Amino acid sequence: MARNEEKAQSMLNRFITMKQEEKRKPKERRPYLASECRDLAEAHRWRSEILREIGVKVAEIQNEGLGEHRLRDLNDEINKLLRERVHWERRIVELGGPNYTKNSAKMTDLEGNIVDVPNPSGRGPGYRYFGAAKKLPGVRDLFEKPPEIKKLRSRYDIYKRIDASYYGYRDDEDGILEKLEGPAEAEMRESAVAEWRRMEQIRREARKAVKSGEVASVGTAASATEILFEGVEDVVEEERRMEREREERERSKEKEFVVHVPLPDEKEIERMVVEKKKMELLSKYTSDMLLEEQLEAKAMLNVQR
Repeated sequence: MARNEEKAQSMLNRFITMKQEEKRKPKERRPYLASECRDLAEAHRWRSEILREIGVKVAEIQNEGLGEHRLRDLNDEINKLLRERVHWERRIVELGGPNYTKNSAKMTDLEGNIVDVPNPSGRGPGYRYFGAAKKLPGVRDLFEKPPEIKKLRSRYDIYKRIDASYYGYRDDEDGILEKLEGPAEAEMRESAVAEWRRMEQIRREARKAVKSGEVASVGTAASATEILFEGVEDVVEEERRMEREREERERSKEKEFVVHVPLPDEKEIERMVVEKKKMELLSKYTSDMLLEEQLEAKAMLNVQR
């Protein structure tokens, strides 16, 4: 029996294969520009073909043993097909078809989180990484989030948060402070009133004893002395202060005035005044004499002329 390979190379089999290929339509190539397509069904067909190619290449790029260069080439090819898909989807919308861009898939990082990679040109998605290409050197850093830098608050931000509560103006609004201060305030008021009544009682007894001329008891005398001492204490303190000021003034007067240059006496001052007047008179007399000589010289010149 002949083998299968030998059967395929036989003249009859080659003739039958040639006839079948002639019956088939020539294989169509996808248009280079999506704008050249005028049929909506054809646009859908070419988009489906691009999606099949993308699926094949995405499945292939999952293999980490392909090597860095092959992974980078596959990733470039996938991005190129993605751009073509966007062109065909835009063309489908122009021909009246559905808008597929609304439900397009998002790119995710190694942990599955969606990563938005904008395109610098502003048209369509940016460059994306798939499968093992995300683990290439230099690519992993793109998916790592930079550490958050804690910004120091400025003086303006600190003052902006300050309100009345910061200065304690709202401490009474919660009611806690009022509950704590209420009993203490009542106790202090009662003790102050009791002390005032006791002092008033002592003053009245002291006045009665003074008016009647009777000798006050030891307790009453001590209390009266306490009351009088409170009134006299301020007067004594004021007198002491005035006494200290007076002593300081007397001490400052007793200080001798030391002169480091010789001072003229009265006779020397009179002599200096007389000499000054003499100089003034002499200068005045000299100026008068000079003026008379000038006038005489002018008169002589006029006579000679």
